[in-house]
Amino acid sequence: MNIHTGEKTYMCSHCDKRFSRSGDLKTHERIHTGEKLYTCDQCGKTFSGASYLRKHLRVHTKEKLPSCHLCGKSFSCLQNLKVHQKIHTGVREYMCFECEKTFTTANCLKLHQRIHTGEKPYKCSHCDKRCSHLTHLKTHERIHTGEKPYKCSHCDKRFNHSANLKTHERIHTGEKPYHCTDCGKCFIQYSSLHKHTKNNHSK
Repeated sequence: MNIHTGEKTYMCSHCDKRFSRSGDLKTHERIHTGEKLYTCDQCGKTFSGASYLRKHLRVHTKEKLPSCHLCGKSFSCLQNLKVHQKIHTGVREYMCFECEKTFTTANCLKLHQRIHTGEKPYKCSHCDKRCSHLTHLKTHERIHTGEKPYKCSHCDKRFNHSANLKTHERIHTGEKPYHCTDCGKCFIQYSSLHKHTKNNHSK
């Protein structure tokens, strides 16, 4: 059997990744297709794999989750906790040999390396655009679908990207996190600070 020999005969038709079991290939390909066959009977949330659903169900069963002793954040499994804790320790054991940038996980390194290789395995189902990350593809496809899943908690305005929502909500909260080091003036977004600095303080 392929499991024992280590032979990976099943190849993904979207990104050329290989697997030793056909079931693992099918689960992986759902990343590209967006297919989610497993539904939580408690809240209706859907998942691409049974293991993801099992982890999610802990939210409803109140099963004690492993948590970070430094910040209290909980995780669905111990492995995710271990990865998270590298944020606090600063351990970055995976290095890109192209630019020497370091990362906390092998997956983060792999995603980063697509900058150098130009690999874009995720193709838009509406146009010919390809993306290097699944999250980038999902954000792009909202241009076609018009989906705006991020709603402002202060008004009815909706956004297709979480970063745009965060910037918008500062209008309501008054938060201005970007400070001019020359005159002390504060701004809601970095682009406004950059424009201000260029127009008023550039030599």
